Amino acid sequence: MELELNYEIALTADFIRSGNFSRVALQLTLSRTKELAELYKEMFPDELLKDATEVVKALRDRLEAGSESGRVGSGDDKEVGLFVMADTTYGSCCVDEVGASRIDADCVVHYGHTCFSPTSNLPAFFVFGKAPINISNCAENLSTYALTQGKHIMVLFGLEYSYAIQKIKEALILESSKLNGSTSNLKFHFADVMGSVMNPSKDCITSTGLLGSTGNFTADEGFGKAIGTRYNIGGLIWNLPEGHRMEDYLLVWIGADNSAFANVVLTFNGCDIVRYDAVDDRLVTDLSQQRRILKRRYYLVEKAKDSNIVGLLVGTLGVAGYLHMIRQMKELITAAGKKAYTLVMGRPNPAKLANFPECDVFIYVSCAQTALLDSKEFLAPVITPFEAMLAFNRGSHWTGAYVMEFRDLISSSPLEVKNQSEEARYSFLQGGYIEDFDLKENGEEDEDGALALACATEKALQVRDKHPNSLIPGTAKSGAEFFAARSYHGLEMNSNDSSPEPFLIGRTGKASGYEDEKSKENS
Repeated sequence: MELELNYEIALTADFIRSGNFSRVALQLTLSRTKELAELYKEMFPDELLKDATEVVKALRDRLEAGSESGRVGSGDDKEVGLFVMADTTYGSCCVDEVGASRIDADCVVHYGHTCFSPTSNLPAFFVFGKAPINISNCAENLSTYALTQGKHIMVLFGLEYSYAIQKIKEALILESSKLNGSTSNLKFHFADVMGSVMNPSKDCITSTGLLGSTGNFTADEGFGKAIGTRYNIGGLIWNLPEGHRMEDYLLVWIGADNSAFANVVLTFNGCDIVRYDAVDDRLVTDLSQQRRILKRRYYLVEKAKDSNIVGLLVGTLGVAGYLHMIRQMKELITAAGKKAYTLVMGRPNPAKLANFPECDVFIYVSCAQTALLDSKEFLAPVITPFEAMLAFNRGSHWTGAYVMEFRDLISSSPLEVKNQSEEARYSFLQGGYIEDFDLKENGEEDEDGALALACATEKALQVRDKHPNSLIPGTAKSGAEFFAARSYHGLEMNSNDSSPEPFLIGRTGKASGYEDEKSKENS
């Protein structure tokens, strides 16, 4: 019974029957981060995958029971195929449409942590799970901390705690009464879950350019109409009245210090944020470590400005709008006078990216919760599309706003190909001025930008002051030019002599002791 509640077997069966789906992909994947493993430690001791057979059996029994009771509908009864996906092509937080397409699935049921990125082709049903939380302790900590603050409080949470939010609201009312109404002047605002069902997104562009928001709303409230701004992030949605800003609120995050929380911290970096740790039952107010992430990201932006060859990493094949963003990034790289290579390799790691030493920087196009890679272990920095726009658009300045969702960039930051300035650019890393390339008019450039630097020429440098090292020339390189400049080119073949070489018999035996070595020892 506990398994059916945790995995929401009844709701899943209703979703399958209502859509009349015949081939259903069940995405039960292992948690790939330490934070998520700790999060699901108590709820699922061996994580999610070990319950796959029991989930399939319970779901099958529920579907057959509904079929026998005549709840299927007027159509012919058909057997529903259930397929378990034990691994994902990219991030496990995204709906794996690539894996589902291999079994010709009609829909996907996603279990566990999710980024709630819109799908492109398949409908999806999300089972968030029920992570344990001490409701009374959570309400007590929030109420006590609210007394020391003079702001209204906006409560965001991990989707795995969505089942307990209503009880937390009720507990906060009780805590308010215990404190003799001292919290009556403080208002707690809670975000809502966007829902458990997601239909494919036909339009990858959001309706507004506001950071983290989905647009303005008008709703009937009380005696009139309330106008304000609607925000959404990571499957959560909430409204702010007209004239209110997110900076006016104290953000409280209920959940683990994971990728979803990092998304909130970076997106709303101008807000005061605290986090309630449900595992340790305590309120964490020191978020200096998370704040340092912005400084690190700004350093990577400055490093990307000095790059010549850019690798475009495709980190998703299912999130709606990813093809549009890839094309936009190619146009941006081309306009900046740099060479772009598109790479599709699944989950990137240092070993994979080390095979492309010619790339000075990589742009990772993926969902918001997997876009931030700790590139300290990589040979070249890995940046997000938003950071690429800051780095490659001459004259752009970082105002402090940070955009994680690349779909927001499509709508809020349309690509404007600016004329490259003839002035040299100052590099903070190299400590001097760098002259970028001047691109000639290229009327025959293909749409995909495959010949991005076909007409790029290096401008002759003219040092106009008495310091010969004050201007650093920028060097245009492609992958072929990079390898041509290397001292090692692999095995060299003698093309003049085509006769085959005689074969030689190599060593035999084990590496711990070859036969020729043993014979020497015996002699």
